[in-house]
Amino acid sequence: MAQTATDIAQAATDLTHAFNDSDWERGRSLCTPDVVYDETGTGRRVEGVDAYVELLQAWKRALPDARGTIRRTLANDDTVAQEILWEGTHTGPMLTPAGALPPTGNHISVLGTVWVRFEGTRAREVHNHLDVLALLQQVGALPAA
Repeated sequence: MAQTATDIAQAATDLTHAFNDSDWERGRSLCTPDVVYDETGTGRRVEGVDAYVELLQAWKRALPDARGTIRRTLANDDTVAQEILWEGTHTGPMLTPAGALPPTGNHISVLGTVWVRFEGTRAREVHNHLDVLALLQQVGALPAA
């Protein structure tokens, strides 16, 4: 049976909920084994479901209470775009290309968009466009504008 835009929109939503709940097995089941993840702003790119889950777990170590709230969803034949408000408290080391940022205890509230391309109802590509400048300002790593 072919997937519909509604099917993949729900699958993309399920990915965010799996992250929110730290349900790594559920998240893994929603991806192809060779899923590719790109993170605009940090330049991170990982290939394979294990590497993707490890990256998500690193975000949860940095922000254990991190949650994504989906504000808008657009879907077509094989792609879903979602605007997501990410919120959490920086209580663990945050991995960056320049090294780990020590915990600050600061609360973050950052908008991002996630584009997910599907094979059937499993994510094949995830492109996360995160406002990294706002994130770094909110944790105190950069001065506010």
